[in-house]
Amino acid sequence: MMMNASSLQVWGGIECTVNRVGQTWFSQLQRNGHWSRLSDLDRIAKLGIRTLRYPLLWELAAPSSPDDIDWSWPDGRLHRLRELGITPVLGLVHHGSGPRYTSLVDDGFAAALAKYAGRVAARYPWVEWYTPVNEPLTTARFSGLYGLWYPHGREDRTFVRALLNQCSGIVMSMQAIRQINPDAKLVQTEDFGTTRATRALQYQADFDNHRRWISWDILSGRVDQQHPLRGYLLASGATDRELDWFCENACPPQVMGVNHYVTSDRFLDERLTRYPRSCWGGNARQQYADIDAVRVVSTPLGSWGEILRQVWTRYQVPIAITEVHLGCTREEQMRWFLEAWLAAQSARMEGCDVRAVTAWALLGSFDWNTLLTRSENHYEPGAFDVTGPLPRQTALGDLLQELIQKDASAHPALVSPGWWNRPQRLLYESTATDATAEGPCVIEPQRSVHRPLKSAARPLLICGSGGMLGQAFAHACSQRGLAFRAHTREELDICDSKAVDAALDELRPWGIINAAGYTRLGEAEQESQCGHRVNVGGLRTLAGAANRRQLPLLAFSSDLVFDGRASTPYVESSSVAPICQYGRINAAAEVALFAMHPEALCARVGSLFGGEDRWCSLTRALRNLADGRGVSALHDVIVSPTYVPDVVSASLDLIVDRSQGLWHLANPGSISWLEFIQRAARMAGISTDGLSGYALDDIPGGGPRPRYSALNSEKGKLMAGLDTALERYCNSCRCNS
Repeated sequence: MMMNASSLQVWGGIECTVNRVGQTWFSQLQRNGHWSRLSDLDRIAKLGIRTLRYPLLWELAAPSSPDDIDWSWPDGRLHRLRELGITPVLGLVHHGSGPRYTSLVDDGFAAALAKYAGRVAARYPWVEWYTPVNEPLTTARFSGLYGLWYPHGREDRTFVRALLNQCSGIVMSMQAIRQINPDAKLVQTEDFGTTRATRALQYQADFDNHRRWISWDILSGRVDQQHPLRGYLLASGATDRELDWFCENACPPQVMGVNHYVTSDRFLDERLTRYPRSCWGGNARQQYADIDAVRVVSTPLGSWGEILRQVWTRYQVPIAITEVHLGCTREEQMRWFLEAWLAAQSARMEGCDVRAVTAWALLGSFDWNTLLTRSENHYEPGAFDVTGPLPRQTALGDLLQELIQKDASAHPALVSPGWWNRPQRLLYESTATDATAEGPCVIEPQRSVHRPLKSAARPLLICGSGGMLGQAFAHACSQRGLAFRAHTREELDICDSKAVDAALDELRPWGIINAAGYTRLGEAEQESQCGHRVNVGGLRTLAGAANRRQLPLLAFSSDLVFDGRASTPYVESSSVAPICQYGRINAAAEVALFAMHPEALCARVGSLFGGEDRWCSLTRALRNLADGRGVSALHDVIVSPTYVPDVVSASLDLIVDRSQGLWHLANPGSISWLEFIQRAARMAGISTDGLSGYALDDIPGGGPRPRYSALNSEKGKLMAGLDTALERYCNSCRCNS
């Protein structure tokens, strides 16, 4: 069963937050689709997961009245979990404030939650494990101290009231549950981080480092007269009577649920001008900047291993890491989970009773980049990517399966350290490494030097590294810590089968990216033989060599394989019917690719922008407009402009996932080049007085070309919207100017 201590287990969790901002409610279960997709449970079971943190949220089950509970959704889900042999750890409130008829500062919150908990236990008496309230300290901070979530408090009294109400709710809920099931057990989760500071703010760091324990201490009956924060709690509205009540009704967790994120560790500095204004804050005594410590402190902060040892030493209670999630690129997500897994194994060897590591956000999460304060549709995949018609298992999901089945993973991307352990993570230069150092000074974000990572790892081979896409892939691999070897067309002619075989035998890459294609659209009508040689013959050679070695291969194609007669964006299954020579070359290349390597990956892209300046027509156009020179652009050809960093990032994720087949990778949006330049100029604050349009028919001897080639994907939305991409492009141009 779940709590077998003989081996370290992989648990799972579904991001399920229902938080409230003003009168707006944000439900992750609606956003990730699990609310209407029972089949997710079968996908999770297929990973091998047998314990699942699972939501039966008060806000969703009884939104209008405490006496009116809709059991239809949980009945179906819990029944299926039992059939699959998955043990649920039921969560009743997850970063929420309860239904509309209560709140975190309502005196009746705890009793109402306990009543709901009792009814849940009565309906599902076989359920043994519960988390009545997830991360009560974190929720109290966000809702009562920082003003982010309802009821938007910004003072200690609101924070303490929200904290104590949640802890009371946990104690009373477990009491109600145990009246039904005396064997019911508490898994109490909390975010755990460490605070460091300059000497002037060491007092605040000391307070924060005491406060991180407070929810577990309250539940364990430890907040007695000697507790270092008892005086603070009393000064902030608590009473001796209610603090003593927790001591008399101690409800220590049976499992300490440790959550930790890269941003959990903080650094405090009173020298505000050294940091962006967005980091400024303070207390009643002084102002200070509150920074992600990983961006400041040159020596690593509290590692997973240190955290586990601290929690074990303090409580001597079994531990589970109950949330491991990173909103980042795929290989970084894998590295973060593996680091937690290895630390848990090491802690067990040292005598800490660590039971499990939980892959949180199995279905990903939405808008946590804004702490759920805005709906921007920012999605972070997890073990599955839910942006397509059905959830697609990612490399993180593959990693979980491998750890469950054989306690190991051979993915080559895992050899390199995560970004939180690489030097380029530092945005501020620290003058010393000890906790009471004078602290950091601002430095410019470090730029990648576009050179291969020195590592024993098998590399990615980038063919055509002298071009726009090849350069972008080299940059991205440097940023992502992916070992790579890059060859220009001159260094490796993909049409030369002997040279290709020799390079693959020497380098032993784990995957190949072909950015060496013929891309001269204007000359394709006159240079069709050259285009066929490179895009068709060269790709056929490369694909055959990759297939013989069972290597993933990523190649690129064009939106011009279509005839332009559509009125809505083309998707992967749309019929290919090129009308221009460049489109015919790329259509033939697609056929050759999959004939030689059926498991290859091919990305069709739209008109590219945002690469190196010398290749980016948009950059040249904006520069000319800014200098007062005239610019002309097509006004009757509709395309999906594709931001180079986005297509590189998305396609790298896909090759790390070992995805196959044809994908459309373009920033969603349909626009003419004239309108696109106008929009970019407005964002950049550049006058468009010198901008004019011309028609496709005005191009002398240009040959046929589709007037409409906008792209969309029916497989998954891996690319940000066009306006979002264009905004980031303009910001990048400002930074580089």
